[in-house]
Amino acid sequence: MKLYTFWRSNATYRVRVALNIKGLTAEKASIDLLMGDQFEADFQAVNPARAVPALVLDDGGPALFESMAIMEYLEEVHPRPPLLPSDPRSRARVRALAQIVVADAHLLGVPRVRKLLTEGFKFDETQLARWQHHWQNEAMTSLEGHLARDRETGRFCHGEAVTMADICLAGHVIAAQMLKVDLKPYPTVSRIAEECFAQDAFAREHLLKQPGAPGVPA
Repeated sequence: MKLYTFWRSNATYRVRVALNIKGLTAEKASIDLLMGDQFEADFQAVNPARAVPALVLDDGGPALFESMAIMEYLEEVHPRPPLLPSDPRSRARVRALAQIVVADAHLLGVPRVRKLLTEGFKFDETQLARWQHHWQNEAMTSLEGHLARDRETGRFCHGEAVTMADICLAGHVIAAQMLKVDLKPYPTVSRIAEECFAQDAFAREHLLKQPGAPGVPA
């Protein structure tokens, strides 16, 4: 397998963690989203959406794309250890928690959105930071509300084992930390994130440990 990734991409972070948990390895190819590598013809042939992650399977064919779809594929093809609970209602809860991050918050801070805000709408650094903090906090508030209230919450988002929800939550917390978002109002989110970061599958994929990150050789 070959995974197209970028050190700063939270979406590829999710896939890298999922691969680790499943005990799978993939060759990694960096696509620098800040330098515009995603617009090169060679990569557009891999993923016309011009985004990472993209996962090319060993048997060829079109690349898999979108982090949630890739994690769902890995779950179906490599079901052990599971990233979704066994019963439908629990699976729905885990997917919904994941979507708070993936659908409600993450997409509002990706490079193409930041580029439109700064170049199209002339946001300065203060306005851009306010935008990013707002959507980070919106997602955190939603996650904290569900996780602190629901009896299904355990050591992790759902019970005592890692699920897709934890992978998404951990990435969101990393992004919040990099943006210097105050996490004190979100104690349950913070506790679960620390449980995740204590595991090697998460820890070694931290954005700031990836090739090309500040202080890390490319």
